[in-house]
Amino acid sequence: MGYSRDIYDSAITELARRRRQAEQTHRQRRDGLYETCPRLREIDRDLSHTYARAAQAVLHGSTAKEELSRIRDHNQAMQRERAQLIRDLGLPADYLQVPYACPDCSDTGYIDGAMCHCLRALMRKEAYRRLNETTPLALSTFDQFDLSYYDDTSENGGPSPRQVMARIVKLCRSYAASFSLESDSLLFTGRTGLGKTHLSLAIANDVIEKGFGVVYGSAQNFASSLEKERFSRDENDTNHLLLSCDLLIMDDLGTEFTTSFVTASLYNIINTRLMAEKPTLINTNLSMKELTKRYGERFCSRIIGGYTLLTFAGRDVRQLKRMRRMEQKKNGMQTP
Repeated sequence: MGYSRDIYDSAITELARRRRQAEQTHRQRRDGLYETCPRLREIDRDLSHTYARAAQAVLHGSTAKEELSRIRDHNQAMQRERAQLIRDLGLPADYLQVPYACPDCSDTGYIDGAMCHCLRALMRKEAYRRLNETTPLALSTFDQFDLSYYDDTSENGGPSPRQVMARIVKLCRSYAASFSLESDSLLFTGRTGLGKTHLSLAIANDVIEKGFGVVYGSAQNFASSLEKERFSRDENDTNHLLLSCDLLIMDDLGTEFTTSFVTASLYNIINTRLMAEKPTLINTNLSMKELTKRYGERFCSRIIGGYTLLTFAGRDVRQLKRMRRMEQKKNGMQTP
């Protein structure tokens, strides 16, 4: 998982909270039943001495087998009596078990040294929450991408903007559905307002649900953080996070304030992730010619050679939506 350390720590903290809550609930249930049925306390105390009696039996040598068998039979009888007493009180058989949220790992996050599914799910949930704090993630799904805003008229005998965008949406759906750590990198280009950010977030949405670590942000925010942390050696800094995540989505490349340091840093991120075969998705309003002029031939050469290019078509959807809302409002006001 390519999640940052603070996402991991947040998930571990939540597991610890769940574990404490479960153990507190268990103590409250146990103490309440002990008051109602003192015999349960006697049985539990007797069962707690099992290991000590078994150890003493082993030390007796020749009689160990017989003694261990007797201890086992005694414990089973105590457990049957205990279960019956709980049933007689009208309670489920597992009432006195610790009610861990995840019985597989007892809310520790690990099973035999391997990360439990509950910890992975918590990290995925936390990553989704943080991404949704700064982006309209819940509103940017594939189903909400409206192709009706794209002109269905063909120009110069080629495909219409709607046909172009229908193909891109299909490719993006397929990309998200089959995403893996070996997936290709994508470059979305085209004028502003054509849906590049929407489809990027739709991919992020689906990829997060599959359990992968996604980092999404604007090139400007990344650049600002890189400048701020340029002398940092913290393994959790922005540079480390951008290099280590499962999928990096860099929005609005070309809008950041450019310095030689920022350009070199962005090149390093793109180049390092390509060398490590880590998928990256970049959005930009700039053409390849404009990208080359801004970042240089070496920078763009890496993108051209390592990314699948998807060129968006159509008119500014944001403006079209605004015009449609104004028209609907006008028609509504004119309705008698």
